[in-house]
Amino acid sequence: MNVEKQSIRDRLFDAASQLFYAEGIRGVGVEAIAKAARTTKMGLYRHFESKDVLITEWVRQLVAQYAAVMDGLEARYPDDARRQLMGFAEFIADDVVRASYRGCPFINTIAELPDAAHPARQLIEVHKARQLRRIGALCARAGVAEPKLAAIHLTFLLEGAQTAAQNGSVPRLRENLLKLAETVLNAG
Repeated sequence: MNVEKQSIRDRLFDAASQLFYAEGIRGVGVEAIAKAARTTKMGLYRHFESKDVLITEWVRQLVAQYAAVMDGLEARYPDDARRQLMGFAEFIADDVVRASYRGCPFINTIAELPDAAHPARQLIEVHKARQLRRIGALCARAGVAEPKLAAIHLTFLLEGAQTAAQNGSVPRLRENLLKLAETVLNAG
């Protein structure tokens, strides 16, 4: 979209999203966001009551994006739970091998928000619990032995891969992640 035609609110949100991911939510001030959005600090506060409100809206959008990936896989493979699970593993695997990858935005955000009552952190906790239940239900539909345990195993695997991508400790990360996901689905 042409930046000139984009609303100030959208410019602020886009600038904040990019900065939060690249530099961390606590590493970015409202002045930097306003400057990147080509507006003023007062302009930011006209659209977002506080930086915390902006952080929460950013997390809400991330949650929606991840849910949309799972929904898209369900629509694409309605009768193939195993393919949906592997599709989600592929989504994570493709994401973590990007050169610009700075880690899971959810993990990074939780690390920067020590207050468990922060609305953004609560959104993440609800999202992760919902995602675990959804993966568990898919494991059950796929006929995986001990589906709840398999879902936890897959969650550990996917979350761990995101950390390993940041520190570069695992060679051929995408290939190994997908192989391990297959192993979990084939167990039992």
